[in-house]
Amino acid sequence: MFTQSNNPAAAYRTAGIEAEALGTSPHGLIVMLFNGALLSINLAKAHMVEGKTSAKAESINKAIDIIGSGLRAALNIKEGGELAQNLDDLYEYVVMLLLKANLNNDPAFLDEAYRLLADVGSAWSELGQKQAASHP
Repeated sequence: MFTQSNNPAAAYRTAGIEAEALGTSPHGLIVMLFNGALLSINLAKAHMVEGKTSAKAESINKAIDIIGSGLRAALNIKEGGELAQNLDDLYEYVVMLLLKANLNNDPAFLDEAYRLLADVGSAWSELGQKQAASHP
C-alpha cells in the first residue's frame, strides 16, 4: 500500500495522504483527486516558468494520471448518463490541454486546464458540504 522512498519527508506525506484516503468517503476521494490534479498543474506552471523542463513534464504527467486513472475511471457512463459523458469529455479536453502545454511550453494551456478543473472541483466540494449539512 505504501510506496518506498529514499526521502523520509516524501514518504511521510505519502503515508499521510494514504491514511486520509482510507478514512474518506467516495465523494471525499473525488475531491482529493481534484485537489491533487490542481496542485500538479500549479507545480507544472511553476516549473515551466523556472525552465525546469523535466520537473514540468513530471507534474503534467501526474495531473494527467490523476485525471485518467482517478477522475475518469470513477465515472459510470452507463448509469451516469449525459452528465457522466459530459464530465468524461471535459476530462479528455483537459488532458489535451495539458499535453499541449507540455509540448508548446505554454502556460496559457495550464491556466485553462486549471480553471476548468477548479470549476468542477468546487462544484463537487459544494455538493459534499450540502450533503453533509443535510445528513448530520
